[in-house]
Amino acid sequence: MKKITNIAIVGLGQIGVYLYNELRIRKKQIENKTGNKIKVVAISARNKNKKRKFNIDKKIFYSNPFKIFTEEKIDILFECIGLSDGVSKKIVETALKKKIHVITPNKALIAKHGDYLAKLAEKNLVNLEFEASVAGGIPILRTIKEGLATNKITKIHGILNGTTNYILTEMEKSHENFDAVLKKAQNLGYAEPGNPKLDLNGFDAFAKVRILSALAFNNRISKSKCIMEGIENIDLKDIKIADQLNLRIKLLGISQIIENKLFETVHPCLVSKDSYIGNVNGVMNAVITQGKPVGESVLQGEGAGPGPTSSSLLSDLLSIMRGNIKKPFGISSEKRKILTTFNNNKYTNSLYLRFEVKDEPGVLSLITNRLAKYDVSIKRIIQTPDKKNNLATIVIITHKTSELNIKNCLSIFKNNKYIRKLPVLIRLYN
Repeated sequence: MKKITNIAIVGLGQIGVYLYNELRIRKKQIENKTGNKIKVVAISARNKNKKRKFNIDKKIFYSNPFKIFTEEKIDILFECIGLSDGVSKKIVETALKKKIHVITPNKALIAKHGDYLAKLAEKNLVNLEFEASVAGGIPILRTIKEGLATNKITKIHGILNGTTNYILTEMEKSHENFDAVLKKAQNLGYAEPGNPKLDLNGFDAFAKVRILSALAFNNRISKSKCIMEGIENIDLKDIKIADQLNLRIKLLGISQIIENKLFETVHPCLVSKDSYIGNVNGVMNAVITQGKPVGESVLQGEGAGPGPTSSSLLSDLLSIMRGNIKKPFGISSEKRKILTTFNNNKYTNSLYLRFEVKDEPGVLSLITNRLAKYDVSIKRIIQTPDKKNNLATIVIITHKTSELNIKNCLSIFKNNKYIRKLPVLIRLYN
């Protein structure tokens, strides 16, 4: 007789309810690929009667998700709540202790508690799978853990958030401002309708960077303070100026080993329109790994929306059903090391600086003199006057300089009567 795998889903938001429907319509396909049947025996969310995109079976609905453990025999639990703590952490912790496999798309949970939960899974000989937590439907985690398992990876970078990539692409394409394009993204389901802050401020991408680092470099998840900037301050004016320079703005996540130390960051970057990464548009994600002996590897696919996420969740499900019991981070927790963090102040880039100033004699020399004082060397200047309002936009492209230099330099432009607001800074990707 074929074995039946009993499944529970906790969290019926966009992803959870889409996954529930996928499990229902793909039963036969899953059976053909694994030789075993599946049965969703329990679902849980805060509101039983909430209107959802797909109908749910209310006979298997639990208002209290923890009752599932006492009333049902569960083999695999999907955690789709999305919090880093609270119910999300407790439900995963409980499942692992009860020797139940866990699959989650929750990057916030893994980035914060992944080390502890991985150790718990190993102790109880069950899987903690989180392929869907990074880059939507792109199988990047499995590629690192299995396909590139014997490679020495030294760097990973890419576009890790489909929401911000869509917004930046659409601003360039439509010439609409940030707020108008954000509303479009929300209407299309690419951005959270209520509070999309975690996508926009870089936190979502940064959580993914920390997970990628842990897998690629066999280290414990870093807790150190790093450079994390989002796209909330990107103006349509910056998009248009970048276009004139044959550049595009992309929010990049970067993780690499520099001088045997771990460096992680997320921030907007100006990239060439002729580069590969400069042509990854819309909701697409792309992850580029560099290592030996394979060299450079590129994976690209949709990174936003419940469809791509469910694809990765089902991939994890099939892996477990085929009997693949694995260490969550590829190697045992005891063998994962703690890496020293690279000093962020030493991080160097060429910079794009946009100043909004009063159009008066001596303002440009004031700016250039202060940049020179902090060893910030100028490569190019673009000055656009607004004669009607006696204002001007000054854009300066610098040669490479350190974070420490530019931080100290820009601080002296605060409260200057000729400079209307703190300069916009965007790093050029090296």
